[in-house]
This record gives sequence, C-alpha cells and structure tokens, in this order.
Amino acid sequence: MAFSPLVITAALVGAETTREQTPYLPISPEEIAQEARRCRDAGASMVHLHVREPDGKPSQSAELFRQTIERIRELAPDLVCQTSTGGAVGMSVDERAQPLTLEGRAKPEMATLTTGTVNFGDDVFWNPRPLVREIARRMRAAGIVPEIECFDAGMVDEAFALAKEGLLDLPAHFDFVLGVPGALAARRSAIEFLRSQLPEGSTFTVAGVGRHQLPMAELAIELGGNVRVGLEDNVYVSKGVLAKGSFELVERVVDLARAKDRQVATPDQARQILRLPARA
Repeated sequence: MAFSPLVITAALVGAETTREQTPYLPISPEEIAQEARRCRDAGASMVHLHVREPDGKPSQSAELFRQTIERIRELAPDLVCQTSTGGAVGMSVDERAQPLTLEGRAKPEMATLTTGTVNFGDDVFWNPRPLVREIARRMRAAGIVPEIECFDAGMVDEAFALAKEGLLDLPAHFDFVLGVPGALAARRSAIEFLRSQLPEGSTFTVAGVGRHQLPMAELAIELGGNVRVGLEDNVYVSKGVLAKGSFELVERVVDLARAKDRQVATPDQARQILRLPARA
C-alpha cells in the first residue's frame, strides 16, 4: 500500500524534561528556534512547542511564544508551528490558552487539544469536559487547527462528541501519545485499535514516550501514520546515549523512513496532508 509522505514533528522542549536530565534541552526562545532550524534541516516539517522561563520553569507565556515563533519563522520560515495548550500539570485554562491569543507572524497554525483527563505518572493531567470545550472554543475562534492529543482510547470518542457540538471539524488530525505511565501502553495493538476508531479521512501521528519513542516511530511508518520525536518525550538516541538535540532523533526517523521506502514530507506537503491553509 502506498502511504502519503511522512510528516515528522519535532517536540523540542516539553514541560517535564530538565537540564539535569540532558544539557541539550533548549530553554530560551533563541535556543528553541535554533533547534527548530536544525530539526528542519534534518527532515522535520512541524515543531511542537512549549516555552520556558529563563530559570527553566514551564510557561505558557504568550510573550515567550511570540518571541519563539517569530524567531523560528526567521530561521526556518516554512516550518509548521504547533503550540501546546496542555502546558504543565496544574495550569489554569487561561494560562494554557495563552498561545491562542497570538496574531500576525507569531500566530501558530496548529495547537494541541487533549480531550480527556489521564494519569500522568504520579500526577494527573486534568482535562475535564468543560475545560476541553473552552479550549476548543478559543481555538476555533482564533482560526487555529487542532491536533487531538490521545493518551487513552476514550479521547478519540470525545472528538466525535466535540464535532456534534460544533466545536471540531472532522476529519481531523490525531496524535497518539503512548507509553505515559498510567495511560495507554506503547504497543502495536494500541496503534491499530486507535487507528481503526478514527473518523474517516483523518490522519494520525504516533508519539512514543521514553524508550518507546523510536520503536513506535518505526511502527507508525509501517502503518501509514506520522511520527513525533524529540527531547520532550525522550532524551536518548540509543540506550544510555543522550541525543545532542531533537534533530538527532529526527535524523533517526528519516533513516527509518528511507529503509521502508517512505517519502518524508516537506512542510508544504505536511500542510496539505494535515488540511492546513497554504503558506501566505
């Protein structure tokens, strides 16, 4: 079966990874933008963005997102920029939705929408239905395309409910985040089941957490999905060997795709695949 070109998303920062875990974690807007360009050069077509305060603390500051996205668009102008609305555990809806307020050159093309509450290690990633709907409303009002983040199977079903309420257009793009302790495990059968439940015409990405990242990436390539890799989810390029940046993980995915004769999407091809507006 011929699949569409592979969209590779680089998740550069996250809210949980620390400099103690890896010295290669980018923190400042300039560092994040430089890493985004390296990932673009390596083969990524989209970056998934969190931002940090200067001391490394997770942030959803609209100003930090503005600085970061504007700099990315100077260094890698064709990259698709996707922002998190998950933020960090414990943030309010107003904090989490800050990047949705950006306009002009800093406006993201996509943003994540997690459609349910889930155990997240020893914490709880709190997404009650009213909060999910409020973020969906704000995203829709801003004209930003959602990526549905699925840490568990019921989060796919919730996308159908949002569509019935007029808060989401189907088909949509989904991200299966697998291997978070307390959530859906990283295994082939999980990808196959989630894929089977998607609205017709939808697309999906697989993000494996920790040691599952590259094995899940290989499965996603085989099964016609797309791939997310980066230091947000995994800091190692091989057992015990730190990746020198998310770009090294992107390079590994490109190698896996070539081995399976899967073309890697350019950013403009990614926009077509993900049903995003063409670049101005």
